[in-house]
Formats: sequence, C-alpha cells, structure tokens
Amino acid sequence: MRVLVGMSGGVDSSVAALLLKQAGHEVIGATMAIWGDRGVKEQLKDKLPQKHGACFGPDEKEDIEEARRICEQIGIPFYVFDCASQYEEIVLDNFKKEYLNGHTPNPCIWCNSLIKFDVLPRIAKANGIEFDKFATGHYVRLENGILKRGLDKKKDQSYFLYRLKPEQIENILLPLGGYTKEEIRKIAKDNGLDVAEKPDSQDFYSGDYNELLGVEEKIGNIVDLSGNVLGTHKGIWNYTIGQRKGIGVSASEPMYVLELRKDTNEVVIGAKDKTMKDSLVASNINLISGYLPQRCTAKIRSTQEPVSVVTTRAGEDIAVKFDDMQKSIAIGQSVVFYNEDILLGGGIITKV
Repeated sequence: MRVLVGMSGGVDSSVAALLLKQAGHEVIGATMAIWGDRGVKEQLKDKLPQKHGACFGPDEKEDIEEARRICEQIGIPFYVFDCASQYEEIVLDNFKKEYLNGHTPNPCIWCNSLIKFDVLPRIAKANGIEFDKFATGHYVRLENGILKRGLDKKKDQSYFLYRLKPEQIENILLPLGGYTKEEIRKIAKDNGLDVAEKPDSQDFYSGDYNELLGVEEKIGNIVDLSGNVLGTHKGIWNYTIGQRKGIGVSASEPMYVLELRKDTNEVVIGAKDKTMKDSLVASNINLISGYLPQRCTAKIRSTQEPVSVVTTRAGEDIAVKFDDMQKSIAIGQSVVFYNEDILLGGGIITKV
C-alpha cells in the first residue's frame, strides 16, 4: 500500500512513518509549509517570536529540514507543499475573529480537519503524488473505521479529530494509537532517529497572540458580577475564561475571569466558585456516525477525562447538561462526545 505520511519534524510523525515502512508499506513523507511571507506573516517580520517549539512560527524551516533528514534516514521520499494561504484563510482568520468577539478558539481543531487531513493530501494528489492512505502521528486508535481514544490517555488526541468526516476517516491510518509516548520515544531511539528526545510542540503559536490579531488597544472596564468597576483593560482579547493571573486587579481573594462582553467591552471577574457551570449549548455540530445518545460522556478541553452528560437536541444545536459542575467553560472551545472510548463527534460551545 502507498501511504502518504504528514511529517512535522517531531518524534511522533517520524515513528509513524518508520512503523509503516517496517510494516511493508511504500511510504512517502510530506510536510505542509504554513509560515509564508504574506498576510499576517508580513506584519510580523519585525517582531518575530523568540520562543520555539510551536506549530506556527518562523522556525518552521528547521522542522521541515528535520523532517527531510528523518525521511532520508528512513529511506523514503519527501515533499513540501505550500499550504500557507489556506492556513491563513481557514485557521488564522477564524482565530482572529473569535478572539476579537471575546471567545476562546482552538485553532488546532480547524487545522486538523480542514488543513492537515484535507488540504495537505489534496495538494499532494494535485501535484501528482499517488497514494492509497494518508497517515499522521496522532495518538488516536482507528479500529474498523471507528475512531477511539488513544491507548495512552495522557497523550490521547481524539479531541482534535472530532470534526473529521466519514470519507476522511475511510482514507487514513493512525499507527500510534495503540502505543504510549514512552514506547514511541524508545522506538525512535532504538532505530537511531535523532528526534527521539525532541520536545513536543506546546502551542500553535510561539509568540504573543496580540501579534496575530494586529489590532489597536481598546480600553474598557473590568467589573464584578454586580457591575462595579474594579479596574481597566486594554482589550478583551487579552483575557481567557478562567484566567487568574495577570488580571491587574487587587482583591481580598483570588479573582477569575468569568465572562468577556464584546458589546460593552467589559471583562467580568469573580471568585472561584463563580467559575463553575453545569450546562452549555454547542453549535456547528459534527457527529461522525450521525448519532448521539442522550446519555454519554464529554470533555470541554483536550486534557480532561470525559465526564457524564445528558444531551438534548435543540434544533441544529445540542444542549449539554453535566452531571457535575465544570470549571471555566469557554465559548469558542469545543465540547467533544464519547461512548466509552469511541469518538462520537462534537461542536463549538456557543452558550454557557
């Protein structure tokens, strides 16, 4: 079988390619270049982020060269495809729109379903690269056409793949789903891959998010739930729901960001107990099998263990009621549903 592997220059995708090659497949490596020299990248040319290790950043060339070296070491061909314009239109534009509206987007959700598993393989085929399956180094199990949580629950990445369509799932391979991270690093080390100890990417962008937003300060009030003014801010996009540090307000007890109000340009803060909620509404739903049981489990952040919920259809939206209170549910993030380890789908949180 001819398999195209999305290479990032990290240990996971490198071992995914290695395992597929060792299994007897004809493997081709491909990397998507998303840091170009136009649009948002042009405005950042004089203030490039100093930190490294993110998916989107000026050190992309280093990761591409790392991926190239790994492919040479494994003995497979390697290609780089320019996906920068699509990344900006799909991922960065959504990121900017959501943050300026006081929401908390997750760019990795859109990148995976619409860029990595869609644009990249389509561009490869358009450039004459023939392959039967597309593979990545995600820690997600794929069994009989069904996506399941990765065996290593600490590294499970199923949360990021809930927007995949059935036709995408039919044409992918996920060789790392049954391994732990420690096992993958050992395989890399045993096979002499020099990325065996390379740190994981920690975020999608290594600089200040304000650099991507490219907007002027917009002074507003920081208020409590009663409307009392406690301080001022320079833009609601500088805050996230549940944030405690760096709010800029002195109080007798720790204060947390509870709400970001675009219409009044206010940041609402309160005590820790006010961060707890037990229900939400999700829109822009994607159900992989088309079915969602009323009783299932869900999580509102990638690192969380799924918790028990009751779901109710509300037109094209889904209302979710948690059995237990949840901390800092953020509009713009995703709620993802499971039946035991089976990934059912999810949606974007639009109301809490």
